Amino acid sequence: MSNRTTVTEFLLLGFSDVRELQILHFIVFLVIYLAALIGNLLIITVVVLDHHLHSPMYFFLMNLSILDLGSISIIVPKSMANSLMNTRSISYSGCVAQVFLFVFFVSADLVLLTVMAYDRYVAICQPLHYERVMNRRACVQMAAGVWIGVFLYAALHTGITFAVSFCGGNVVGQFFCEIPQLLQLAGSDLYLSETGTIAFSVCLGLSCFVFIIVSYVQIFKTVLRIPAEQRRHKAFLTCLPHLTVVSLFFCTATFAYSHPTSSSASALDLVVAVLYSVLPAVMNPIIYSMRNKEIKAALRKLIGWRLFTRN
Repeated sequence: MSNRTTVTEFLLLGFSDVRELQILHFIVFLVIYLAALIGNLLIITVVVLDHHLHSPMYFFLMNLSILDLGSISIIVPKSMANSLMNTRSISYSGCVAQVFLFVFFVSADLVLLTVMAYDRYVAICQPLHYERVMNRRACVQMAAGVWIGVFLYAALHTGITFAVSFCGGNVVGQFFCEIPQLLQLAGSDLYLSETGTIAFSVCLGLSCFVFIIVSYVQIFKTVLRIPAEQRRHKAFLTCLPHLTVVSLFFCTATFAYSHPTSSSASALDLVVAVLYSVLPAVMNPIIYSMRNKEIKAALRKLIGWRLFTRN
């Protein structure tokens, strides 16, 4: 217990020790963060303001944008501040908060993508039952279930991770407090406990992935039977953005956690971490807005209204 109290802060991995490259890292992350901030806030705004988008699909999309904003805001601003001030430290409580909130937002992302797949399945495969199954009350209950369930899951992860002492020092081999890197610093008891939790998490993640794949197999089988080509094309367009987001999330996260963790981090570790922790929050608004006519129309209407009121 005494060993644990000696750890009052952790040292995060910097992208470079060269001052010019630190400034470059700050600028690049600032551009990425602003792009994610603007893109997700625009989606949230148009879904709230445009009554044509008050449907289950866009309700869940708004929740996804909120989660993306949360996940990128937990890690990117701190990394930017460290580069700007030429420091690597994060307080013990700050690391705890970062682990809890990052696990919360990323896990909620995964579960919400699964709920969105179910929404698309009911809309296309059982259209006559859609309004009854995906009514407003059911959507709110699903969203609330995601937030509450993932809150408990993140609390479990965080509690186990910081339950005992960190015997291996306080240098985290990543630019944010990542659980696999913290395991390198933990005692054997914690390592075994958290490894079991991670194995449980992998099973849950695979279950979500299998559910999404099965849903889309049924969706595409139904879409291919639609006689009207225009309706078939519209059905594909509503599903492809979601399938692209799911693929991006799973590919980057799987690549990140299948990569063996080592005490000496490499440039590849940093790139992989950026791929699964930062990239989805930036790409999701782009993917949905580029492939979705309703969102593009709502954005044009919103921008036109703002310009009209200014004049």
